[in-house]
Amino acid sequence: MNFKSLKVFCDIVGRRSFSQAAVDNGITQSGASQIVHQLEDSLGVRLIDRSKRPFDLTPEGEVYYEGCRGLVQRLQALQEEVRSLHQRVQGRVSVASIYSVGLSYGKRLTEQFTERFPNASVGIEYHHPDRVYELVADNRVDLGLVSYPRTTRAIQATDWLHEPMILVCAPQHWLATRVRVAVEELNGLVIIGFDRDLKIRRSIDRELAERGVEVRVSIAFDNIDTIKHAIAVNAGASLLPQPTVEKELEAGELIGVGVAGFELVRPLGIIVRRGAELGITAQRFLQFLGETRPADRPARGLGGAVRA
Repeated sequence: MNFKSLKVFCDIVGRRSFSQAAVDNGITQSGASQIVHQLEDSLGVRLIDRSKRPFDLTPEGEVYYEGCRGLVQRLQALQEEVRSLHQRVQGRVSVASIYSVGLSYGKRLTEQFTERFPNASVGIEYHHPDRVYELVADNRVDLGLVSYPRTTRAIQATDWLHEPMILVCAPQHWLATRVRVAVEELNGLVIIGFDRDLKIRRSIDRELAERGVEVRVSIAFDNIDTIKHAIAVNAGASLLPQPTVEKELEAGELIGVGVAGFELVRPLGIIVRRGAELGITAQRFLQFLGETRPADRPARGLGGAVRA
């Protein structure tokens, strides 16, 4: 039994995958499976119930995982702290992000961070918001990037930036001929929106209702990429965070329309598990996020025109 074996076991459980854990540790899937068998043989108990798909932990495996996870994290933190004495940040920071944030900022943040710290790496997973909170709370990732961040008993949330929401439509939509509309003109507008259980949907509905405006959501989805696709297919319209549609606006695939008398932002935040012992690499990444926070942009699509 050694540190690598414990880390591989924790990665298998955390990733819920033998193959992904094997890739993360530079070994074969068979090697990962053998490590678990060796741990089980040395302990004399079964740790993982392989009869289920996906696999599940046995009661003994749950206890062992909780203990090993803390040991692995503390040793990794210690190793990185020692390395940092020579001003070398190396290791991997794991991030869980909602789709839109990861797709809008992930590539740039990863490139800039690894340029500053060449011996470090960033792994970003894209998930539904509830899953991001679950992964952070379960200590399966170092931190999460979410919209409408909330602090809970298990989670500490920190504000990161605010994205202006803008009105966009397909080039064939009747709104595409308008440079600017009054917010009252949105009353009764049919849009492609977000699922009712998402905070962004409730925020949009609330802000419009305060101005006596109600839009009709014809189709609802839980992610922005699907909404953008639906806008194109259905020649529709929607209210979306500006950074998520900038490429489409520049390419003329979507048209932005100014809305007078209405401003709305989507807050983004960073979440970490309360009491988590973050390694030096994760700490540096948190610091990096604060230093390189994109400036909050003016809402070009609400209070003013978006056309070039």
